[in-house]
Amino acid sequence: MADEIRYEYKSVRTVRGTDGSVISKMQKEGWELVEQDRGTLRSTLTFRRPKKPQPWLLIGAAAAVLVVLAIVIGVASALSGGEDEEDASSRSTAMASKKPSATPAPAAAESAAAEMITPQNNPEFAALLKADSCDDANLDFATRHKGATVAFNGSIVNTAHHGDYDTRYDFLLGPGDKGPDTTVGPAFTYEDVNVSDLKLTGKKIPATVGTGEKFRFVAKVGEFNANQCLFFLDPVSTEVR
Repeated sequence: MADEIRYEYKSVRTVRGTDGSVISKMQKEGWELVEQDRGTLRSTLTFRRPKKPQPWLLIGAAAAVLVVLAIVIGVASALSGGEDEEDASSRSTAMASKKPSATPAPAAAESAAAEMITPQNNPEFAALLKADSCDDANLDFATRHKGATVAFNGSIVNTAHHGDYDTRYDFLLGPGDKGPDTTVGPAFTYEDVNVSDLKLTGKKIPATVGTGEKFRFVAKVGEFNANQCLFFLDPVSTEVR
């Protein structure tokens, strides 16, 4: 049928606790939730949206314009080729006489790059900790500060075994002290780590860690997965609070 609606589909795996934010984000982009398969610790969300019709006539017209432009550019290039060859020698001589100046990186810039980012010294990070887990601020911050070190007071929102491993985990972290009841801030994630990778510090170091426990997290900024609304970090140290 000519009027039949055709759909494109997308499946997104989420960590339990981030389903609502992911669904809201996808709906704003025009996706409709058609299936939600909830596991013990993870969910698989399936979305669909109508496929956009291809504007074939516009594509054909654009292609024709490109062909004409290519011909015009080719003719102009052939006519100016002789002049370019005559000037090439003089330009090469002038460029060779110029020596690039080596500008060493200022010590202040190196110091700033090595500075630990906290909510107290970085307004952008302070605002991020109060933003939605799917907000564009997550991607902006991850892009600008990838590899930088951040520190914040937070708690463990969720803990899951990584794959079939008994001693490796995926931790979902949130700012503040509310653990699984956290509703604001990025969905920070430590993926595929064991307890020793956390580099626990403090007066009383636990043998294990679990959901709801509070820490001072120091970590390296990694990627932000916009589909899952997950902000990946690499642990540097974890201080018991």
